[in-house]
Amino acid sequence: MSFQDLHDILPFVEKPSRYLGSEINAIKKDLNNVKLRFALVFPDVYEIGTSHFGLQILYHILNSQADIAAERVFAPATDMEALLRRSNLPLFTLESHAPLNDFDILGFSLLYELNYTNILTILDLAGIPFRAEQRDRSHPFVIAGGPCTCNPEPIAEIFDAVVVGDGEQAVLELSNIWLQWQGNPRRDKFDLLKQWSKIEGVYIPSFFEPGMDVNGLQSLTPRFPDYARVKRAIVADLNQMPFPENPVVPCGKPVHDRLRIEVSRGCTRGCRFCQAGMIYRPVRERAPDTLISLADKSITATGYEDMSLLSLSTGDYGCIAPLMERLMARFASGHVAISLPSLRAGTLTPELMRLIKKVRKTGFTIAPEAGSQRLRDVINKNISESEIVETVKDAFNLGWQVIKLYFMIGLPTETMDDLHALVDLIKQLRHIKVANQRKGKINVSIATFIPKPHTPFQWAPQIGLAESEEKIIWLKDQLKFPGVQFKWQNPKVSLLEGIWARGDRRLTNLLINAYQQGCRFDGWSDKFKFHIWQEAFTEQGVDPDFYTVRQRDIDEPLPWNHIDTQVDKEFLQAEWHKSIRAAITEDCREGDCHQCGVCDFEIIEPRTYPDFNGEDLDDSSETNARETFYKKLTLSYSKLGEAKYYGHLELVNFFLRALKRAGIAVKFTEGFHPKPKVSFDDPLPIGLESEHENITVTVPVDVDAQSVVQALNGNLPAGLKVFRDELTPIQSDPKAPQASTYHVALHEGKFDSNALASFTRCSDFTIEIEDRKGKLKKIDLKDMVLDIDLIDSKHLQMLLRSEPGKMLRPANVLSHVFNFPQNQIKQARILKK
Repeated sequence: MSFQDLHDILPFVEKPSRYLGSEINAIKKDLNNVKLRFALVFPDVYEIGTSHFGLQILYHILNSQADIAAERVFAPATDMEALLRRSNLPLFTLESHAPLNDFDILGFSLLYELNYTNILTILDLAGIPFRAEQRDRSHPFVIAGGPCTCNPEPIAEIFDAVVVGDGEQAVLELSNIWLQWQGNPRRDKFDLLKQWSKIEGVYIPSFFEPGMDVNGLQSLTPRFPDYARVKRAIVADLNQMPFPENPVVPCGKPVHDRLRIEVSRGCTRGCRFCQAGMIYRPVRERAPDTLISLADKSITATGYEDMSLLSLSTGDYGCIAPLMERLMARFASGHVAISLPSLRAGTLTPELMRLIKKVRKTGFTIAPEAGSQRLRDVINKNISESEIVETVKDAFNLGWQVIKLYFMIGLPTETMDDLHALVDLIKQLRHIKVANQRKGKINVSIATFIPKPHTPFQWAPQIGLAESEEKIIWLKDQLKFPGVQFKWQNPKVSLLEGIWARGDRRLTNLLINAYQQGCRFDGWSDKFKFHIWQEAFTEQGVDPDFYTVRQRDIDEPLPWNHIDTQVDKEFLQAEWHKSIRAAITEDCREGDCHQCGVCDFEIIEPRTYPDFNGEDLDDSSETNARETFYKKLTLSYSKLGEAKYYGHLELVNFFLRALKRAGIAVKFTEGFHPKPKVSFDDPLPIGLESEHENITVTVPVDVDAQSVVQALNGNLPAGLKVFRDELTPIQSDPKAPQASTYHVALHEGKFDSNALASFTRCSDFTIEIEDRKGKLKKIDLKDMVLDIDLIDSKHLQMLLRSEPGKMLRPANVLSHVFNFPQNQIKQARILKK
């Protein structure tokens, strides 16, 4: 897609920077100079997809290969989808804006079953047939990975290949085999798939024939006797795997706008409902010195002001306290906050409590999952009520104001007694008082339990829609207390997720039907259309109860039986039987091995770091600190071209992180949440370009202005350029009236000289416009428009006055004086001189 094509549609979308691909650390290769074009596809919007670190890892691994270019694409929001269809434009990648159909391999990340309709949106907009059997050599190979692939059957017919398990090694093996295959003039698609099938963790759906028995149960017959099961790929040692030191820094407001470092993978707690705890075994921690090195390099490369440590249970990391202590000490001078993730109840040690007092407080999350101790034992959630209460007390004492509690309803063996226990627990927690503080707030979130494949509860029924709704209504009524907020997941959403989680290949037709009737973003409450799904169930003859409320027989064939996560079925069965007895299984990290089947204790085994053997804590930076004197430095910058699509908050983040990457020591405010002392002129609306804006930065007195200019220009995205304007006042009076010149060039239509003449003759011209708070204000254009010069029928220049409380934009003039519709105004180029 040309930049002009992109420019023609971006003015009409809600968040245009989603589609630019101009982020810091994005890798752009010449597609004509590589042998393999690999598109990494995330079937949700940009803000969610860019927060998934697995995508960043694969992006880094693939682009480290000279012959491979990896580019990203996310599901377009519904406004962009409509524009692409209306304009007859294909979906494109971010880096080169090349059509998706021009790539050799599309790799989808499947993290959530309710993103499945978005897979079809992406393929449809790219002009790629949905089913693998419909695609020939003119189309890309379509593959997938991620946790949903542990039951790939509902969407198996869409993909040529599916990666089950860790993808770091598999993605390179897939790529290298493709490169060899591509060089063979007699290449055949079957030959490539056959070679791919030899890679550990790679599932080729077309190599299995589905069949249904008289009870409607799917079983798969392998086409090749040596390829009957697919064993999950496991990275034995994370320290040996590549990890991005300069991750892409997203535009806009990603859901996780901070540096994320994966400290470990896997969990040994053994919660029987938790799919991730089973399919990511065993625990593999990164060495603490490796983590500190990664943090150093990544903070330098990104300029982030927050860092989060990722894992399924970060509080279980072997030496979490000394690791955090060293990270906090190392980055204190740079004002980088180390975000402590949610801790498991009962893991707040005195060391962690001391460190937590220094950590920025947002929400503190605990997941008891069940209200009664009996039911917590059933699900093997090895925390006691006293540990929950003490953890909440500690959190309030350490400064948290809000505690978030997560529970599930419909767990196996649940009774009303368990729900009463849940209510009693909340009552107890809400009465916790902290000295010299108000009572804290408690947010209770409820979701319907969804049995997932490869867990001990994979045979359990999911409660029906009516029962789920009744229980949520009852709990909502029982928890109407001051200081308690009650939230719940829509039971209809849970029902649909349950269908896809344990579905089979018959659901592919259902997916296509629902998509064609308009289903998109089914996990979003404002986009979820359950009535369409109900119609699709009827049309396709799908009985939701067959996939959800039905109790599975322990010996019946399951659609995912051919997927070997390396957790033995016998272990899952034993855990299922133990759950019925409410018998617990201890954490194997600290106790005996429970023979789950994953570890061979030669290559695959738990890797933990209970002790920190790295460098000693160095606090010399604090003891030797000297007083620094600062000055205010006012610089100018231009915002041109594609930079006009950045909102003001994005612009601020670009500059703040550019200053940090450039190593410029900006002064910070005092207090618990220090902020850099950087200020900007009046924020520009999205779509408006400017040749001259001002930014004021407080820096040490010995910092040279020109060095700041050079450093910033080396760290800002395209379209933003800093310069030193000697005429720029060091400090202007913000209350004084000002005037700005704007040049307008129309893309469509012409200026009406008669409309301008009519405006000129008026003694007053009062209009209503919205202020920044959304309130309507009356403004007389004759007071605010100081001059309008009609250059020709396509070009105009205007001089507009602004003062505190009164802000007029060129779009207001174009709309009211020339009666241009909004679409025409959005297409015009408006440049502030």
